Amino acid sequence: FDEVYYGQFVSLYMKQMFFIDDSGPPLGHMILAFGAYFGGFDGNFAWNRIGAEYTGNVPVWNLRFLPALAGALCISLAYQIVVELKYSHFSALIAALLIMFENSLITQSRFMLLESILIFFVLLAVLSYLKFYNMQKDSSFSLRWWFWLFLTGIACTLAIGVKYMGLFTYLLLLAIAGVHTWQIIGDTSLSNVTVLCHVLARVYDSGRGSSHQQQVTCYPFKDVNNWWIVKDPGKQELVVSNPPRPVRHGDIVQLVHGMTARYLNTHDVAAPMSPHWQEISCYIDYNISMPSQNLWKVEIVNRDTKNEVWKTILSEVKLLHVNTSAVLKLSGTALPDWGYRQLEIVGDKSSQVYHQNMAWNVEEHRYGKSEEQKERELELQTPAQMDVSKNISFMAKFLELQLKMMMLKSEETEHKYSSTPLEWINMDTNIAYWLHPSTNAQVQLIGNIITWSSATAGLIVYLVLFLWHLLRQHRRIYTIPEDSWEHLVLAGAICVGGWAVNYVPFFLMEKTLFLYHYLPGLTFKILLLPIVLEHIHNHILRSSISRNTFNAVVLAWISSIYLVYQTFSPLTYGYPALSAAELTGLRWKDNWDILIRRR
Repeated sequence: FDEVYYGQFVSLYMKQMFFIDDSGPPLGHMILAFGAYFGGFDGNFAWNRIGAEYTGNVPVWNLRFLPALAGALCISLAYQIVVELKYSHFSALIAALLIMFENSLITQSRFMLLESILIFFVLLAVLSYLKFYNMQKDSSFSLRWWFWLFLTGIACTLAIGVKYMGLFTYLLLLAIAGVHTWQIIGDTSLSNVTVLCHVLARVYDSGRGSSHQQQVTCYPFKDVNNWWIVKDPGKQELVVSNPPRPVRHGDIVQLVHGMTARYLNTHDVAAPMSPHWQEISCYIDYNISMPSQNLWKVEIVNRDTKNEVWKTILSEVKLLHVNTSAVLKLSGTALPDWGYRQLEIVGDKSSQVYHQNMAWNVEEHRYGKSEEQKERELELQTPAQMDVSKNISFMAKFLELQLKMMMLKSEETEHKYSSTPLEWINMDTNIAYWLHPSTNAQVQLIGNIITWSSATAGLIVYLVLFLWHLLRQHRRIYTIPEDSWEHLVLAGAICVGGWAVNYVPFFLMEKTLFLYHYLPGLTFKILLLPIVLEHIHNHILRSSISRNTFNAVVLAWISSIYLVYQTFSPLTYGYPALSAAELTGLRWKDNWDILIRRR
């Protein structure tokens, strides 16, 4: 399934080629490529068929190790989160067991996929913030306090770097931190200086670099900005020699922009709108470790002889970058506002096939003599079709590009296993990941249905309990201690809020959705379950008999979860192969697509 999708990008990383896809930022792909690097993968594998057998050069164990490790670490993170929410170690153990025996999380972490890595960073961010928050009373501004604060920011950044879905948890933690900061501001026991330090400690800043070279665009009309000087690299003068020497096929030249006198250049830097290709710019010497690479080879595509002369209008020319072998081409993408909606120019070093977007034509030619040069300089002082007073900040450019990346979607809108968010709640859908070519052995993304149903019930019970306690407190009836109420509210903010921000936004997304998109939200619902159980045990049930009965029911419930985990483990791990009758027995819902090979 998606291993084929991500495997293509891992190969591109191994071959040191740029790429972009509609799944979002690159960190997740880089983590997968990190495992491939240590496995010695050279990138040579055709990821073109689901279920294709991997060749010997593909380090399958290394490619799947980091997602599996992230999934395994989520168990201990779940335990620690419940403890930091001030609930018992027994409840934390239940949370860890629920994560451990959740078939869908196991399936997703055993392949070269990103969800387990995303969930790991999300849980790490939540745990780090809770550690930081719980140290405020006794250890504010200590080394450990600062460590957990910075780790919260780092984990949020990594989560967003894996998938933009991580942004939802970041916004949730930001809102919770805002409420806690407001509480600190209202705490009269703290000095003004201490309050100010607490507020300032929660302020984050970030930055991002770029090549900062002069942008080169394509403008389809006559304009003074379109003038270029074809220069001999062996000479310093920009004027034509006497007699003029014609430019021929195979010549190495430099292209100097007539308006700015800067050289056409390309580096191994991603193009702004097409990161899988190279940026084309005019070189500016900022005294940095990025030397000029401005030599271009002239290739006349429609030549009749090997030493064909470059002719005005008649010649179709391809410009090949000498240093990187990138071909100068039109990407077909329009730049944002900071590029004045003009067309993007890129360097393509991966294409082996000639395309019309690589062909360039000279419409008008002049010999560069001194008088002509002075006249041109006068014209270029007031360039047409360009508002030079317009100044868009770097952050505006950055945000516009990020928004465009988030809004990017593939042409495919339907898939056999695509689903809607409403189908995720009760797991009314599944995904077939793999089927053995000759037996019924298969891997299915099917969760533990007892856990899924219990998590939904736990969410409903929590909301009822929260509203019940809130109403009674409004009537000045306090049935639980104040600290227990605070713990219940914080647990709801984290778990119910975490579920909501990782689920509700999918109703607004115009993209192909799958069941695995629900896994981060499901994880937060699972964390809420033992918290609700402990609250019922400690604050709702009063008699020892009712509590003992409740404990027995919880034990039977945990046993049923393990039994369901074992029952569906052949579909989770892909072995052993089951008979057609056994597979039919596992189809607990009519809309589950379990593959059965009739013999």
